[in-house]
Amino acid sequence: VGLATPKQAHLQAIALRQLLLTSGGLVASMVESGEQWDKPNGWAPLQWMAIVGLNQYGEETLATEIAVNWLTTVNNFYQLHHKLVEKYDISGDRARPGGGGEYPLQDGFGWTNGVTRRLMAMYGHLMAD
Repeated sequence: VGLATPKQAHLQAIALRQLLLTSGGLVASMVESGEQWDKPNGWAPLQWMAIVGLNQYGEETLATEIAVNWLTTVNNFYQLHHKLVEKYDISGDRARPGGGGEYPLQDGFGWTNGVTRRLMAMYGHLMAD
């Protein structure tokens, strides 16, 4: 929303890279609580907000890295399971479903579908064949 100064945004980008960035995208938090909104889970709307915010502050390199990492996660999972899900375990290099929370993992989740579609339009040309 433009509240940060350019310096604050740059420092946030450094923190995101050091603390939350994985080969699968951004983890939801640094805490491993077993709850769904914590590590090792990654969620599509969190990727989207970070990517849009970073791009708005000129941090395109990190935004692109997050987008490509996330799209790789979703694609790898899709290739194995032929579906998208609401959250992914992005702690390693394998495509795994996310966990935790009060209900079973949901298939075909709207925000995963929508974010993936938009990121494919924006960054799909950077994906490995």
